[in-house]
Amino acid sequence: MPRDNQVRENRLRRMADRQGLRLEKSRRRDPQALTFGTYRLVDLYTDNLVLGDPERGFGCDLDELEKYLTGDKS
Repeated sequence: MPRDNQVRENRLRRMADRQGLRLEKSRRRDPQALTFGTYRLVDLYTDNLVLGDPERGFGCDLDELEKYLTGDKS
């Protein structure tokens, strides 16, 4: 992962934590897998999926996460 993305991911993790959320990254290692390199947000207290694909759980990229965490909850 390029350093820019790692720094951005860490910043988004901190933002999520301050909002009572946990940012999780898919552990898939196969680049052909649908969820490879994607993320999801989970509520820290209820363990409910907040942002991500309801069936697979993952599916968001860093842009979608940042948009959600900075205030656009649509």
